Amino acid sequence: MRERSSSFKSPKQQQVHQHETVGSPLQRLKLSSADAADWDREQLGDVLHWIRQVIGLICGLIWGAIPLTGAIWILVFLVLSSGIIYGYYSQVLKIDEEEFGGHGNLLQEGMFASVTLFLVSNVTKIRKMLVSTITSFYASRKYVAMSICTRFVIFVSSHAS
Repeated sequence: MRERSSSFKSPKQQQVHQHETVGSPLQRLKLSSADAADWDREQLGDVLHWIRQVIGLICGLIWGAIPLTGAIWILVFLVLSSGIIYGYYSQVLKIDEEEFGGHGNLLQEGMFASVTLFLVSNVTKIRKMLVSTITSFYASRKYVAMSICTRFVIFVSSHAS
């Protein structure tokens, strides 16, 4: 019986193994510029869409936790989100945007869904904070009202005799 050496690998296996172990996390996730040349329009759109969704969720939770409200903060989110997407496809991927429909098409990819996710996560976080604030406010008002009524009853009963 002949044993095979575990260190022997065909050139194709060595190349696959080397590709799996070398590189940055972006390269391992196939989100780097080396793989961008092989992408079609739909694949790039999917990647930009999901990156924008993650940005929308994170920003929505942060904006809701701080809480930052108003139209200016929605505009800040839009600028930040678009800036990150632009930086990703122009600096990281280094693609020719004209092949994928131009800047406008790439920048609007996933925009509506990310704004919706941003607003829902933002409002949900603010709503939880408001409910707890209102509940504690009414509980403290109830305590104050009971305290005032008690003092009034004591005052009236002490002066009635």
